[in-house]
Amino acid sequence: MTQQDPSYQWKTLDRDLNRLSRFEAASMYTARPLVGVGASLVFVTLAALAAAVLTGGEPQSLVVVVAAAFGAYMAINIGANDVANNMGPAVGAKALSMAGAIVIAAVCESAGALLAGGDVVSTISKGIIDPAGLANAQTFIWAMMAALLSAAIWVNIATWVGAPVSTTHSVVGGVMGAGIAAAGLATVSWPTMGAIAASWVISPVLGGVIAAAMLAFIKWRIIYVEDKIAAARTWVPVLIGLMAAAFAAYLALKGLKRLVKIDIVTALAIGAMAGLVFTALSRPLIRRQSIGLENRNKSLKVLFRVPLVVSAALLSFAHGANDVANAVGPLAAVVYAQQASGVAGEVAIPLWVMVIGAVGISVGLVLFGPKLIGMVGSQITKLNPMRAYCVALSAAVTVIAASWLGLPVSSTHIAVGGVFGVGFFREWHAERRARTVNKDRAPAARMPKQERARRKLVRRSHFMTIIAAWVITVPAAALLSALCFVLLRQIGF
Repeated sequence: MTQQDPSYQWKTLDRDLNRLSRFEAASMYTARPLVGVGASLVFVTLAALAAAVLTGGEPQSLVVVVAAAFGAYMAINIGANDVANNMGPAVGAKALSMAGAIVIAAVCESAGALLAGGDVVSTISKGIIDPAGLANAQTFIWAMMAALLSAAIWVNIATWVGAPVSTTHSVVGGVMGAGIAAAGLATVSWPTMGAIAASWVISPVLGGVIAAAMLAFIKWRIIYVEDKIAAARTWVPVLIGLMAAAFAAYLALKGLKRLVKIDIVTALAIGAMAGLVFTALSRPLIRRQSIGLENRNKSLKVLFRVPLVVSAALLSFAHGANDVANAVGPLAAVVYAQQASGVAGEVAIPLWVMVIGAVGISVGLVLFGPKLIGMVGSQITKLNPMRAYCVALSAAVTVIAASWLGLPVSSTHIAVGGVFGVGFFREWHAERRARTVNKDRAPAARMPKQERARRKLVRRSHFMTIIAAWVITVPAAALLSALCFVLLRQIGF
């Protein structure tokens, strides 16, 4: 028997170890979804246990414990779906890494919810149903629990499909469905529902138009001029000031409700002051940052990167302050109704309920957020820092404009509409330039019309999926809520 070459034995061992490493990596990849589900179940269980401890563990507190579990589940789904609208453009523009976006969003969402989250929430979700139309407090509790559970299930389905939907509209649909199941069609405020239905069109169109207009302005005043760097030194500070003005007004209007009530005129005045201050402060910074940059479009991306990251963080803070009520509003209503054996139009949110919402949003973002962040940031249309900046600016400006006009709009629809607006503007602009170039070419050298039509800059499959999800959100959540209400009533919590 001949002895094998030792070097051959080591090569064989290396190949076997490589196979084992690949097998281990594949096993970890397939197990990742299970890790997320397991961690989510742990958080939901901890939220329920916390509710049991804080309510004294009495038998009648079982309803609050179950409602806390539903609220934690809803908060996780808000983090998985809704936060993508704030961080997606920054990640798609490569201004932030996925890990950096998740860390910033988790911190800012939690801070917004805990520091500036409204301490008063309407238990009937902005007048969707009339509590007086419900038979008693127990029926109201079942309705709120059904609304919370159905909204969470629907947002979970939408995240799995890959569609960013409005969590506000999901809760509205859930409240409406439970109200109809409990007391019939007459209990629903149909004028309010009509205004919300109108916002399905108004929100994305308004966000898209403003984002496209801002991108057109940047192209006109900065990109398509001879000295791009000099133009950037003039106009980028103005754009930063406009962003600061929009966010200052937005945060004053939406994020400071807990401290002081601010009307639209005061919010706009605060925004104007902030805009002037930040325009003045940013001029020397932009001038210093632009020293040595080449006179080309790639250099402009550097000047927009930091403002884009800051705007994404501010959007997350405002989102946490404004949308945490979607997770904990119905839960707070259940807690009040169970303790007071009655129904109130507005109730205070206990701190422990707010903590469940804030932590749950961060948990959902960390575990499941990357899927929707990647889709919004890179799979609808290609974004760079300038385009992403236009999306962020349109989100803040549109919310201010809608608040001034009294329109019930969705921040999700606005942000995604802004991405679509930027993409469709790029398509229109590219087609316009192609027609101009083709005029000067010989017929044989012109790009065929079919080829121009094929080169779309917005993915139509995502467009149709998202629009379909938006349209059916309220009816789907309503149907699920009606079924959940019937089941809860049969169980008889």
